[in-house]
Parts: sequence; C-alpha cells; structure tokens
Amino acid sequence: MKIFVLGLRGFPGVPGGVESHCEQLYPRLVQMGCDVTVFTRSPYIPPERRFPEWRNVKFIHLWAIRDKHLEAILHTFYGVIVAFFLRPDILHLHAVGPSILSPLARIFGLKVVVTNHGPDYRRQKWGKRARWVLILGESIGTRFADRIIVISSGIKEMLEKKYGRRDLRLIPNGVVIPEQVPPGKILARLGLRPEKYILSACRFVPEKGLLDLIAAYQLLDNPGFKLVLAGGADHDNDTSRAIRAAASRDERIVLPGYLSGSPLGELFSNAGLFVLPSYHEGLPLALLEAMSYRLPVLVSNIHPNQEVPLPKSRYFPAGNVGKLSKKLVELFSEGISSTEEESQQEILRCNYDWDRIAEETLAVYNEIYMEVTQ
Repeated sequence: MKIFVLGLRGFPGVPGGVESHCEQLYPRLVQMGCDVTVFTRSPYIPPERRFPEWRNVKFIHLWAIRDKHLEAILHTFYGVIVAFFLRPDILHLHAVGPSILSPLARIFGLKVVVTNHGPDYRRQKWGKRARWVLILGESIGTRFADRIIVISSGIKEMLEKKYGRRDLRLIPNGVVIPEQVPPGKILARLGLRPEKYILSACRFVPEKGLLDLIAAYQLLDNPGFKLVLAGGADHDNDTSRAIRAAASRDERIVLPGYLSGSPLGELFSNAGLFVLPSYHEGLPLALLEAMSYRLPVLVSNIHPNQEVPLPKSRYFPAGNVGKLSKKLVELFSEGISSTEEESQQEILRCNYDWDRIAEETLAVYNEIYMEVTQ
C-alpha cells in the first residue's frame, strides 16, 4: 500500500507537534508493510540532511516559501499535483490548513485521509483572514476526506457537533518511554544543576503562554531555581522577541534554543518541574514527553490538557499569573510521589502507545484500500 503524506514540515528533528507525531508514526507503518513517502518543506531540512529516506520512510524534499500565511497551503498544493502524477493509494493530509486541498485531491481521483490535530484558527498568532482560511480548511477537510482521524475526544465532539459527521476515528498522539539521561554536557554548558530548574519546551508563539510563565517566575523573590525555556520560533514574532528580551535582562532565565534527541532528553531527565502554561493545544505532546521522563508537571486547565488525567493539583487557571506563580513554588518543592509517578506511567502505557496508534492508523488505511481494490 503506497501512502503519501503532506501537511508537515518534515522530520527527523524538525520542531513541532505534527512533525513529532509523524516522526513516530510512519517508521512504524513502514515496518507494518506500508510504502510511505513524506513531502518535506525543503527550507526546514538543511541540504546536508536531505536524505532520500530515513528508517525506510521515503522523502520528497519539495520547495516551500517561508511565509507563515502561504507556506502550508502552497506546499500542499504542489504536493497534491505531484501525487496526481505518482498515484499513491492514499494521500494523508495533516492539520486543518492543508486540509483545504482535499477536494482537489478527490477531483484527481485520490483517496484522502485527514488528521485533525486541533482548531489551529484559535492560535493567537493568526489574524482574521488567516483564521477564516483555517476554519474553511477544517470545514472542507471534514466534509470531503474519505476518512477523518482526530487526536482528542474534544476535537471529535467539536467536529461532530459542527459538521454532523459521525465516522470520525479517535487516534491520539503517543509517547515513547525513554531512558533517563544523566547530567552532562548540556547542563554544564547552560550552567544548570540537576533538579534546580523549571523546564518548558515548546515553540515561542503567543498561545503557549510563555510570557505568563516568565511573569509568574519573576514574581518570586530568590526562588532557588532557574527557568529554562527550550524552543524557538519558526517565524520571528512579538512573543519570541519578548522572551529573548526577558532572558537578556534576567540571567536566571535560560534559552537553550531548539534541542532534540539526547540533549533534550538531558534537560527533561534532570528538571525539577515541567510547566505547560498554554492557551491552546491539540493533544499536548510536550506534556506526554515530560510524563515519560517521570517529571512532576504543572499545566493550564484548558480542555486538551485535562484530557490527560492528572491530579487536580497539577492544573492552574490558564492566564492567571498569580496562581501560576504560587503553584511554581508549591509543586517545585513538593516534587512527585512514587504513587503519582507510577500512575503517570500507567496512563502513558494504556492510552498513548505508538505501536497501538500505528495499528489503528493502518486499520483506517486498510478500510480505504479494500474499497479501492474491490
């Protein structure tokens, strides 16, 4: 079965929730017998890393304009044209923006699966026109795709209510349980001590709430721990500039940049608390990753975060800087009990296993493939 994949920047090691999702999913589907080709956006893949394949996943490194408004849609359009000539059995589109091209793919005679990773139009970075296009993409993708996959029950309920489609497949994000990484070069380079820093890891965009986290941290007098914000911005914006400015004025705020693999694992393994103060998520991969490293966590009380069943003490009201500040001190000193730690691991094993997620995705593909071949 030949699968083409569009809607992401690429992988491995390209930041982003959709990118992390695909990096874990598609090598597993190849192992299960699928022939998978992923269209990457070439500006995000350095020339020395533009491999023809990785872990037996094939790549087509397709040019893309670096523009936050046009990038995804234009790249998807070019990818659909290429797919028209190369004729995959299934074209899998990720995210609501690229989904706007699903009718074109259907006109070309392609079978289309769409994964809805969340209502991107709620992200604070978008203006009115961009939000309208993303809402249109959600509507068109939901109506025209042969199959729809959603990553959370909240997204499923929303789409059922808005569009009346009842055959949506709930297949969440997953997480790999990692090996702990002992303190090493990264902590030494950043001047960090084990369990003496709070960690957040995400893109520097408004909806992640990092400016709230900085403000909450700066309310504390001599907290005894540093604040580490791992990540960056694909496109420079007011939030990313404000974060860099805050770090330049306060040496306790550490910006290591985008990290992946063992360096990022070292930061997760040795943090004292992980914080995700976001206003918008699909299903928070960073939270699942923090839990996989057995970290105590503190997250905003938005619905997607609450789909991960944590104790009530692990949530705070989104946007409430004062309560976030108090929680930082309280939960950093409290740490995590062995009972809660084991509960976290059980949640991950039961609900967010990538092998099972790949099997469920393959089942969706097989349904369509059987329709085509009958």
